[in-house]
Amino acid sequence: MEQILGLITGLVFGFLLQKGRVLRYEKQVGAMLFKDMTIFKFMLSAIIVGMFGILAMADMGIINLSHKAMNVGGVVVGGALFGIGWAIMGFCPGTAMGAIGEGRWHAIFALIGMMLGAAIYAEIFPAVNDTILSWANFGKISLPDVLGVNQWIVAIVFTAICLALFRLFEKKGV
Repeated sequence: MEQILGLITGLVFGFLLQKGRVLRYEKQVGAMLFKDMTIFKFMLSAIIVGMFGILAMADMGIINLSHKAMNVGGVVVGGALFGIGWAIMGFCPGTAMGAIGEGRWHAIFALIGMMLGAAIYAEIFPAVNDTILSWANFGKISLPDVLGVNQWIVAIVFTAICLALFRLFEKKGV
């Protein structure tokens, strides 16, 4: 059942990516040049909806939250690799799959690159775990833990900041 729900969720997300036009090359380039904020608005909206859904399910006891360890090395190196891949191919994992679904077969090269990167990571994981993943490892922390506030306060403040950004983007016409 979980796999069927995952498939349905993925199909809905892909549909929304396509309808939001975030699969378009000009939107990808515009995002990288900070000239078109469509992708940022789309992703921040998805984060807000997901955040409230996850927090509500956690509060109702439907799910248990379990954070991964926060380590600066993994975030910096992983983020840099993700950004480089996005800049070279013009796709992140979700948009690559969406583009393939639209019939833009060149996105298969991005998918192959992602799978190759995952395979390489799996092979070098022991070395990465002993080096990069040990840099500034703060353990399983969350922003509400660090700030000493309820998770809903963080969610509401984050949403308010995003809404202010959306308004600024619209004012600037980006």
